Parts: sequence; C-alpha cells; structure tokens
Amino acid sequence: MALLFLVNTTHAQYWQQQVDYSITVSLHDQDHTLDGAETISYINHSPDTLTFIWFHCWPNAFKNDRTAFSEQLLRIGRTDFYFSNRDERGYMNHLDFKVDGITAATTDHPLYIDVIQLQLPKPLAPGKTAVITTPFHVRLPYNFSRGGYVGDSYQVTQWFPKPAVYDAKGWHPFPYLDQGEFYSDFGNYAVSITLPENYVVAATGALQDDHEKKWLQQRNNFQWKPVTTTSIVKKGSYKHTVQTVQLYPASSPATKTLHYTQENVHDFAWFADKRFIVQQDTVALASGKIITAYSFYTPASPSWQNSMRWLKSALRQRSALLGDYPYNNMSIVQATMGAGDGMEYPTITSISPAVDGSALEMTIEHEAGHNWFQSSVASNERDFPWMDEGLNTYYDNRYRETNNAPAARASFPANHLPAQPEQLLLQSLISRHKDQSINTPSQAFTPLNYELIPYVKTAGWLSTLERLLGRPLFDSSMKTYTKAWAGKHPYPADFRASLEQTSGKSLEKLFSGTDSTGPLTPALPRNIKPTAFFNFARTEQYNYINFSPAAGFNSYDKLMVGGLIHNYEWPVNRFQFLAAPLYATGTKQFNYLGRLSYNWYPKKYFFKAEAGISLAAFSMGSYTSAPGENIFLRFRKFAPYVRLVFKQTDPLSTTKRYIQFTPYIISENRFNFTTVVNGPDTSDVVLTPSSTRYLNQVKFILDNNRALYPYALQVQLEQADGFLRAALDARYYLNYPNGKSGLSIRFFAGKFLYTTPKTITRAFETDRYQLNLTGASGYEDYTYSNYFVGRNAFEGLGSHQLMMRDGGFKVRTDLLSNKIGKTDNWLAAFNFSSDLYSEKFPLKIFADIGTYSNAWEVNPPTSRILFDAGLQLSLLHKSLNIYLPLLYSKVYRDYFKSTIGSRYFFRTIAFSIDVQNLKPEKFNRLLDF
Repeated sequence: MALLFLVNTTHAQYWQQQVDYSITVSLHDQDHTLDGAETISYINHSPDTLTFIWFHCWPNAFKNDRTAFSEQLLRIGRTDFYFSNRDERGYMNHLDFKVDGITAATTDHPLYIDVIQLQLPKPLAPGKTAVITTPFHVRLPYNFSRGGYVGDSYQVTQWFPKPAVYDAKGWHPFPYLDQGEFYSDFGNYAVSITLPENYVVAATGALQDDHEKKWLQQRNNFQWKPVTTTSIVKKGSYKHTVQTVQLYPASSPATKTLHYTQENVHDFAWFADKRFIVQQDTVALASGKIITAYSFYTPASPSWQNSMRWLKSALRQRSALLGDYPYNNMSIVQATMGAGDGMEYPTITSISPAVDGSALEMTIEHEAGHNWFQSSVASNERDFPWMDEGLNTYYDNRYRETNNAPAARASFPANHLPAQPEQLLLQSLISRHKDQSINTPSQAFTPLNYELIPYVKTAGWLSTLERLLGRPLFDSSMKTYTKAWAGKHPYPADFRASLEQTSGKSLEKLFSGTDSTGPLTPALPRNIKPTAFFNFARTEQYNYINFSPAAGFNSYDKLMVGGLIHNYEWPVNRFQFLAAPLYATGTKQFNYLGRLSYNWYPKKYFFKAEAGISLAAFSMGSYTSAPGENIFLRFRKFAPYVRLVFKQTDPLSTTKRYIQFTPYIISENRFNFTTVVNGPDTSDVVLTPSSTRYLNQVKFILDNNRALYPYALQVQLEQADGFLRAALDARYYLNYPNGKSGLSIRFFAGKFLYTTPKTITRAFETDRYQLNLTGASGYEDYTYSNYFVGRNAFEGLGSHQLMMRDGGFKVRTDLLSNKIGKTDNWLAAFNFSSDLYSEKFPLKIFADIGTYSNAWEVNPPTSRILFDAGLQLSLLHKSLNIYLPLLYSKVYRDYFKSTIGSRYFFRTIAFSIDVQNLKPEKFNRLLDF
C-alpha cells in the first residue's frame, strides 16, 4: 500500500489532474437534506498508474463528535458542535460508485470518517480517463462551519463526493477542518439544482435559465412587506437573528430546476434563501472585459445597499494590479456563517450578517479578492495558508491605501488606540516568543497565530518584498505570477521561482524567513514616553509609562485615593513595574501596592522564566479605645519570587505548567492591652507593637484550560518557624450535555507537621496556618494574597467573607475559640458546585463533604464525616460568589442556634471575592497568552 504513495520526484514536467463534474441535486427543505447524483470524468495527467482514488465526503465531518473537525473545535475552545443534538448534525450516505460502468468498492480511511478510498476496478494509466458515477444523499448540518442551514436559509458547501488532489507530492486526503481550508483539482462543472420555487439561489458560475433571470429582475421591483417574524438561533457563543419576510408562502409544493455551468474551477457552492434581494450590474474592466456582478442579501440589511458599488470597486482595483478578474461572473451573498466573517468559493463568496458598516466594504473586497489567489491560482491552502490569505491581505492593504484614507482621529481615546490592532497583537505574540512561522500548516497554528501569521505577518512580509524590488517591478512580477500559474497548483518554491525569474533577483534570504519566527525586521529601540491612562498607539516607537488615578476600599482604610504608575502594555516589556500609592481617608496614612518583575524567554525547557518582587501595605484591623480613639493595625508585605513556566512541545496544547518559589517577609502590628499605674491613678493603654515573620512557599501548578472537561492541579509546600504545611488542590469540570453548564469538582488534601515539639504555645502561634474545613477568614490569609473587605472583622458585612482554601466549606464558625473542623494534623474534603443554567440569573447548587484527623480520635468533637449544601450565586465572571447554606451537619446547626441565636438564617450567608477568576484567558482563549 505504501508504495502507491511514492512519486517520481525527478519528473521535471509540471502536471495536474483534470476532474470534470456533472451533478444533479434536489433540496428538501422539510428535513434539510439533499439527494444527488454525480458523474466525474477523472483524467490522469500524472506520470503514475493509479489503482485507487481518495475521495472527500466532507458532510461526514458533522456526523458525530469523534471526527477531526469536532476534535479541532474542542482544541480551539468551541463546544457548540460537540454538544449539538442529532438533528443538528450532518452526514453523507447512499454512495454506490461505478467506474466505467463497473461497480467499485470503497474502503474507509484509517483515521478520518469523511475520507474514503475508491478502489479502481482496473488501473488508470497516465493520460487515460475514468468515468466515475455515484448517487449520494446528504443531511445538511446546522451551520457550525462554513455551510449547512440556519432556519430556511441554506449554505450548500463541501456537499458532494470529491476526489482528493494527487500531485507531485502525492495524495492529499485530509479531513474537513474549521481552521484550515482546501486544496482541490480544477475541472468543468455542470450542476442542476431542484428546489422549492420560492427560493432564490446564488451559485458558482453562470445561470443558464432565462426565465429565472427574468424572475430575479422582476423580484427586485416588488414592494417588500415588513418583517413579520424574527427569531434568534443560538449555538454556543454564536447567535444568529433569522427574519422571515412574508412575500411567499412559508412552503411551496411546486419546484423549479436551475442549471449552472462554470469552466476551470476547483469547487462549486450554492446558497438558497426565500428572502434574498438581488442586485445585478456589470463591471467594465480597463481591458474592456465585462463582468456580470450580483449581490444577494436580506431586506433587514441596509448596509448591503452599497454592496454592489464596493464589489465593483474591488474587482476593478484587483484586476488592475493582478490581471483581469479570471471569470465572467461574481456573486457576493449574505449568508450565516458558523464562525468568521466570510468564506470564498470560485465566482461566489458568503459574508456573515454580523459584518456591517465600514467593515462590510473591506470584507467584500477581501472575499472577492480570493478569486485570484484561492480560486484561479489554487495553492495547497491546508499546508500553506499564507499563499492565499497573506497575499490577499497584502492587496487588502493596497485597497485601503487607495480607497480608505484614514480620517482625522479624535483626541481621546481614539488617539490612544492602535491604528492596526492586529499589528499590536502580532507584536505581542512575537515579544513573548509565542509566534509560529509563516510556513506552518493551517491545522498546526494556534487560533491566535492562525488569525495573525498567515494574514497579517505574511502581508508585512510581502511589503518587505515590495520594498526590496520597488513597487513597479513588484507589481509586474506579481501579475506575471498570477497569469503563469492560473489554473494550476503552485507551491512556495514555484512562487519564489516565478518572482526571481521576472525580477532577476535572488530571493533566497527573504523566502528563508518564512520558516522562522520572530519579527520581520529587528525591533528598533523605543523611546520612553509618559501617557495618561493607557496608550496602545505607535507601540513600535514608544515604551509608555502610564499614569492614572487609582482608588480602593476596605473597612479600616475606608476610601483610598491615589495614583497608578505602570508599564504593563502590549507588546509585553521584559521589565515590568507597577506602583500604586494610596492615601487612606479612614486611617489618614499612605498605603501602597507595588510589583517589579523581569521576564526571560529561554529556547529550551522553559517558555518563560520570571523573577520579581511584590509589595503591599494596608490596614487590617481596628480598635476603638475608651476615649473614642481609633487605633489601627497594619501589615507590610515583601515577597520576592521566581517562576519557571515549562515549555510545551505542542503549541496547540491547552496545558500550562509552572513552578514558583516565594519567600514571604511580613511585618504586622498586633494589639497589646496594658494597664499603666501612675501613683493612685491607673489607665488602660493600647499598644501596637510590630513583629516580622517569614514563610517559604513552593508550589507546582498544572492547569489544562481545555474546552471540554478542564482540570487543574496545585501542589503546595510551605515552611515557616516551627512547622511544615503540604496541600494538594485538584479541580475538574464536568460539562453537561447541554454544553452550557456543568459540575465543578474539587478535591483537597492537606497535612500539617510541627518541626519542633508541639506545645500549647506553638499550637497557638501556628493557629492561622492550620488546616480548616471551613473557608478561611481574612485572619487565615497568612500571605495576604486575597482581597478582603474587612480582613479581621467579627461583625458586619466583612465578617461574612471567606476564602476558598483547604476544606472549602461555606458554613463559618469563626466565633468559636477553636473552629469546627480545624486541625493541626490532616484533612481531606470534596467540594461540588453544579450550574443551574440561566443567562440572567447564574444560580448554582453547592455541596461539601469532608473529614479531618480529630474526627477519628477517641471521643471525637464531631462526627467523622461533615457536610454542608446550599445555593450559590456567581456574579462578575465568578469573581463574586454568594453562598446560602441550607443543609449541614448537626454540629453546625448546634453552633448556629447556640452562638448566633434563633434568627440565624440570613447570618449564615457567606461570600467570597475571587479576583483570580478574572484571568484574561478565561474570557478569550484567542489571547493565547
């Protein structure tokens, strides 16, 4: 079998296969299916005798959640298809291949459900033709990716059995993917489409039916009635508004058959919708060639009224730069997309309804431009996406340069935003060594790299080529390339050879850069510049120092006002700093937050090494003396750290691993109540002596933020005077079948060890470090790493705050001298939190169960297993969580009744402020860093 893949690489003559199609297809809109039949004339222009042909059956990519397409969506953070129901999925079946009239067998691809191998009944010699026929049935999927249906709107793409490309590099039987486009052989198409007569069709090629052309022209003179029905279709994070215009019956028993033909293209796509308005016009190119142009859009899209003007402008400019538009027809179609703004096919492109306003012009220009590099010059876009997307984006910039001169920008904040945000993101990727090379295959890119490298960086690379050759020579070289390779399949070496032959210059050094990462040109030194609030403009020129006001609050300092000075920006600086001096209106003193760090990006073993220092000083307690004087306690923290982030061998990995060492040096005040005797008089004096303590902390973090069943693991070891503390925190999220909610599971196990003999004094001194089933209070936040409203409050709102640590129970027993479930030995607990999905009211159910060493002693203080359960309200991206315990062990009920009193229900409510849940990557996986 393997020998059949060998290619005679010494064969000097260029060749490609010819694949002609005759297809008949019927659309059944009641069940979103197609019934079709195709006849393929496969002409073997290769020097090899073929015994089989690989076929793409791409609708099967949507058959189940075990396809390459489904797996890729999960890797890039999308779960909408994985959790879709059976009716929303698609497939292809009823295949019955015959070759030259002889029944032919098929075998499955060993990896991909949407690829099969057709065994030829007799070998196909060079220069010979095989006539292949088969019926096929397709269940169209809901439009998760490029094609399918949304309501009664159909986007029929990748819909018929199609031979894979066989070229000088062998067969290319790749599966359908969302991130990664196509590579197909050229051929002539004749397609007949039968469907209910109330649909308007837009398709590749030229419509052959005069009566349909007249009907479309008449249709544009109709007085459109108001939209009578509006529905919102939701899939995962995607929302599509579907509007129905009551111009025709919702269903039509009568059908019509439309005929389309197109020569020398590599694909055929068509779109059907009852609502389409159709604009038709002609475009006269400078050469005199006349193009028939169409725009199909729905009535509720006012911006599309200008679409024909923008399409004509795009066709004229591209034709002037690259040679005449290669076909006689061009259609743009407003069609719902599974993701992205548009998708190109020969002579036709679909554009998402989400694209509107000024962005629509550039999207039309970009998608129409694909007819040169994706349709006419059809490179292998799966392996080399830059040969289409990057070259196309370069000409987008040329169009913008000519047609969209930037208007004067407002003073603020527009002047502080980048003129080209994608360039800023690209610089940021490069600055952190997270970029990938231009020559990376589509499927190997991370999502953010895929958006930036083949498009933005390649366009910049082509601009470098333009500067090297000069614009006149560059333009003539590119025009020669598109003409010479029209209707063929060039690879990067062919592109280079064409440019070198035309320009007469060696481009070896420039093309070698497509295999490298890093900036296209060395970064120039940046000048330091102060700026107000933020500034992301001209970051390649300036290193900004940002100044802005700052404010904070806690129960002791009250309102704090001050300033914030930092250099956190994109691209990321190696040296970063932040300083926030704050004046406390409550305590009349200055507090502060500060951070200094430096980042290295090693090439081996570690992605990043970071060393830094964090500083903080705030009030953390208060006491009102008899004379009415407020006396405050204060802490100061100095915490140097070293963090090593391990390098991932797979750039697409969602796993993050790092190890961090932090020695904490903390100075704290405490209350010292004394009585002073002065002769016959005595007076109470409250002193606040200061002491300093240390704690050494080492932790290892493993975090897999994958879309399906994410998990995290933290192992933490701590040492201070007289003890060791070890903790394991493991978390897992179980997605529910609806794809919108799930069950959070946390397991904690901890061990506390004395390193000196245990005494009452030592137990008292280590009290705040000991393990606790109950959520930790502010006093027990011994590294001052969490934000507390009232860190040491025993009443009021602040006393209800807890920190998710150790056992993680939501009931609090802070008023006891020895909290329930506290131990200086070992502890283990499970925490569960289940979503009750609601977009407007994110309510959850929580349950905790745990045990600890003391419960297993003789005459234990509690039962061996403790539990609590209740309702949880998660707000602000889960950074604010409110807990209402409803069920709990008897020992907790007894505590509430005896310590709090009979009306204890609302006093059991607790909350946590979890600022760690505001990590940017949790909001947008595309940030990728």
